[in-house]
Amino acid sequence: MSKDFYETLGVSRSSSDDEIKKAYRKLAMKYHPDRNPDNKEAEEKFKEIQKAYETLSDPQKKAAYDQYGHAAFEQAGGFGGGAGGFGGFGGGFSGSFGGDFGDIFSQMFGGGGQRQPNYQGADLQYGVEISLEEAAVGLKKQITIPTHAECDACHGSGAKAGTQATTCRTCGGTGTVHVRQAIFQIQQTCPTCHGSGKEIKDPCNKCHGEGRVKTTKTVEVNIPAGIDDGQRIRLTGEGELGTNGAPAGDLYIHVSVREHKIFQRDPHNPMDLHCELPISFTTAALGGEVEVPTLNGKVKMNVPAGTQNGKKLRIKGKGVPSVRDNRAIGDLYCHVIVETPINLTDRQKELLAEFEKIATGLDRSQTPRQKGFFDKLKEMFD
Repeated sequence: MSKDFYETLGVSRSSSDDEIKKAYRKLAMKYHPDRNPDNKEAEEKFKEIQKAYETLSDPQKKAAYDQYGHAAFEQAGGFGGGAGGFGGFGGGFSGSFGGDFGDIFSQMFGGGGQRQPNYQGADLQYGVEISLEEAAVGLKKQITIPTHAECDACHGSGAKAGTQATTCRTCGGTGTVHVRQAIFQIQQTCPTCHGSGKEIKDPCNKCHGEGRVKTTKTVEVNIPAGIDDGQRIRLTGEGELGTNGAPAGDLYIHVSVREHKIFQRDPHNPMDLHCELPISFTTAALGGEVEVPTLNGKVKMNVPAGTQNGKKLRIKGKGVPSVRDNRAIGDLYCHVIVETPINLTDRQKELLAEFEKIATGLDRSQTPRQKGFFDKLKEMFD
């Protein structure tokens, strides 16, 4: 028996959607095939993680999983009725699980039509990593993904040229069989024809009876300006082909934004950027003009005289545009760090010592932090 999905992701049943998503992303990055080339164990682990998240991230599937349990999931053959995708075919992706979850449980506990099943194609997942600069302006990116296509030798029939498939003797062409377990009569996919309703005596030499072959396709993805780390883009109908005329699945592009050396996005408002701005003691005291880096070049900024360490200075319109409205642009916040010089020369030390002598005569109003500190001390001991 495979591991419970909550155990696979390392979360509890009471975990929130965000906690489940964070756990999935952390594990997916760790076991991703691109990061573990030729590692079959990591590849299988990645498939398990993907399978668990596909179920627990969908409210309807999660509710049914919680109600019926993992054993029912295994008995039903997975939440997708056998249409699933495929993994481990390179390119940083994995298939997800097609089909209708409600149909599976209606079949398990009675019901279900006597017809050849047709399943929507599986959704595909693909990870794309971009820089913060690219996220700020947006870009079009071509990606090549592994997928399946109809076999051109048998035109999807799975049978060798000049032959044809026959009606399955086990299920009579319905694609399902009924099995009694305890008080339940469970409807399962036919073990002979695997749900197709047909038997192939002479399989096609090219696709070996599957009716489709592995291939790749190139898709152009429009990544919008302002996209944030962890967001995804959905391309409708770009997933796996459906069976028996059912629609294709979707392709989900998961975007990862690389950590920047200077800037950090505001976790509460991703349009705003933050950075540290080291300045000298002299500039902090006297004020002056400094050069500040932005995502699209350097700009000049005035530092007010008397600027204190930790002061936050704003440069309007130098953040990241809104992913919903590119006309709305965030701001850049520079956090001032007054840097204490090191490795001073004798002359520099002499001048600072002279300044210290003069500074002892400063009024407390000229040193606001010292004034506040000593005022608090006075309140404590008076």
